[in-house]
Amino acid sequence: MVFCSGLLLAGWATAAPQIETWQTANGAKVLYVEAPEIEMVDVRIVFDAGSARDGGKQGVTSFTNSLLSEGAGDWNAYQIAERIEGVGAQLETGSLRDMAWVSVRSLTESKALSTTLETLAAVVAEPRFADEDIERQRQSILAGLVQDEQSPGSLGKKRLYQLVFGDHPYAGDPGGSIESVKAITRKDIVATHKRLYVAKNAQVAIVGAVSRQQAESIADRVTSGLEPGQAVPKLPPVRPLQAAVDEQIPFPSTQSHLYIGQPGMRRGDPDYFTLYVGNHILGGSGLVSLLSHEVRQKRGLSYSVYSFFLPMRQIGLFQMGLQTKNDQAGEALQVVRETLKRFIREGPTEKELEAAKQNITGGFPLRIASNGKIVEYLAVIGFYDLPLDYLDSFTDKVTAVTREQVQDAFQRRIDPDRLVRVQVGRITPLAQVSKQSDADSSK
Repeated sequence: MVFCSGLLLAGWATAAPQIETWQTANGAKVLYVEAPEIEMVDVRIVFDAGSARDGGKQGVTSFTNSLLSEGAGDWNAYQIAERIEGVGAQLETGSLRDMAWVSVRSLTESKALSTTLETLAAVVAEPRFADEDIERQRQSILAGLVQDEQSPGSLGKKRLYQLVFGDHPYAGDPGGSIESVKAITRKDIVATHKRLYVAKNAQVAIVGAVSRQQAESIADRVTSGLEPGQAVPKLPPVRPLQAAVDEQIPFPSTQSHLYIGQPGMRRGDPDYFTLYVGNHILGGSGLVSLLSHEVRQKRGLSYSVYSFFLPMRQIGLFQMGLQTKNDQAGEALQVVRETLKRFIREGPTEKELEAAKQNITGGFPLRIASNGKIVEYLAVIGFYDLPLDYLDSFTDKVTAVTREQVQDAFQRRIDPDRLVRVQVGRITPLAQVSKQSDADSSK
């Protein structure tokens, strides 16, 4: 039996769910929302165990997380899958730069839920890390990294992070490198799990047809095998770029991939909603954005162009990007930069701002319209210590953004003269384009 992640939850289309929170006896933070309409429950355990915690062994946190469901407790990977599928449940693991997680979805029927929770508890606390599983997973990771080296998109994105974040832990790719993954040992993996997969470094999100009392029992059960441990220390701050950086990566492709970025904002940032709404106008709204109008509609330089903020625990990435013909890469880059500069200088119009607000607030109910979506939000709220009324106040905070606030925030936070620009494809010197763009803008 497979559950659809898009199952709508009645009553949440007009009001955000009410969040309750507490701590387990061993120190894990819990966030819970009751959703009685469907007899199922989602549980997501998030650890501060993303690649920013690799600690000099690039890729070790992702490697560790990928092995959790490959064997745990009394079961190998096949037996774990059989247990989960046998009761119609789902199990997922994953990791990013900030976080790693394990999540399950289950019916609330007694046997199904008991089997699912027992399996989840073993996966997070008792992974086997058998040698044969490690080597099998290592080969899978290495195959993906080799494939990345043949992808202009992957090459460009990875290099953008390296140039934007420098020596910060965010610079490295979560999957590691071919060299680093080959060097990771079982001892490294065991040590990583022991250090990071502890209760005080965990958040538990629960959404479903269970009472508060049942949710407390679920949280205790899935974290019972974790040592209390300690939360990891704060990450260092991200330093601003000191100057523009241009880098070109030759690649035998008919199109150039352009990636442009700089440090943007963090989760819980005072400018979060202002920058979020402003970016929706600039390049976050697809074909109706300013970047799309200038690059795609007026000049036909690219089928799509985008911009986004990726907020993290420390300041994350502000990125713009597109693909275009090799001989149009210089022109496309210049148009993107000039559009950004004009937006920073002039801000949005009232018409653009109102349209963006309506689009964001009108689509928000669908973003919290399922157990799966809500549990992801709860995990983010808990992990980043966001206010518990985050979902309830979201539309009001979007609606309150003014044109002057957008203009002010972009002028303070985004510097078009200190952008990292990475081009992957057949090369035309970006430095020449930049000089010409500066000359044109000074006329």
